[in-house]
Amino acid sequence: MPTWKTTKLKRLAKALLSLHSEKDMLAFLRDIATLEELDALSSRWQVVLELKKGTSYRDIAHKTGVSTTTITRIAHWLEHGEGGYQAALKEKP
Repeated sequence: MPTWKTTKLKRLAKALLSLHSEKDMLAFLRDIATLEELDALSSRWQVVLELKKGTSYRDIAHKTGVSTTTITRIAHWLEHGEGGYQAALKEKP
């Protein structure tokens, strides 16, 4: 299976890392993604925060509108993924 860490994904990661203010990050995100994509990404992050609080999948689905199938997938990656969720959680104020 080819690596998912493609050159174009690495370029995007570098662009994201180059932004140091919330204002600049929000502007970049709005420019690069549709409103629907931004809503989906922010909903997934909300799922992560709810999972860390111990909220039930059913309650998370009700709060976020995310399907329990997607919540299960997010929970799996939260525990067995690349560590990105965990790293971001450590940075959360």
